[in-house]
Amino acid sequence: MNRQTPESRYLAKTDPVMRRLIREVGPFTLTPRSRRSPFESLARAIAYQQLHDKAAESILRRFVALFPAKRFPQPADLLAMDAQAIRGAGFSQAKVAALRDLAAKALDGTVPTGAVVRKLDDEAIIERLMAVRGVGRWTVEMLLIFQLGRPDVLPVDDFGVRNGFRIAYGKRSMPKPNEVRRYGERWKPYRTAAAWYLWRAADRAKEA
Repeated sequence: MNRQTPESRYLAKTDPVMRRLIREVGPFTLTPRSRRSPFESLARAIAYQQLHDKAAESILRRFVALFPAKRFPQPADLLAMDAQAIRGAGFSQAKVAALRDLAAKALDGTVPTGAVVRKLDDEAIIERLMAVRGVGRWTVEMLLIFQLGRPDVLPVDDFGVRNGFRIAYGKRSMPKPNEVRRYGERWKPYRTAAAWYLWRAADRAKEA
């Protein structure tokens, strides 16, 4: 249990199952991608909806390759790109519509810039960004965790989080989101780290 972070120390102290999991996994090492804009983070999260990581990464590579600079597009670039070309990268019609609405809402200010979003609290960000077509609470929670590095986010609708909870806590069936939410009250104010450890529990079971 050496090299513990404040998050892993707290979780180990408050929850014996987490203590065992932390001992097996090691320190909490999530590094947010803070340089990404909310627009890019949400576009990437839309790509990952209901897909395995490798499939989403492949689609995103083809999508980025559509643009001349071979870099992630700006909102105006995305809106100017032919919708059928975006479909050709592997996005469903619904996801193309979501991406175009995201770009439009980034241009009109509904989707805030990185500087603005950092000043908002978690629930304000969730409420504001759920106005984008195809963006639900889970998608915004991924932004809160992986871009903004918010410490107390528990995405209970995430399959990996619930599956990790099932494995770590010896549940016979997949827990409902409310069960994970209720149990997770004891992990405050470090529920992001708890979610990260549950993801690791699910990954380890898959590898085994």
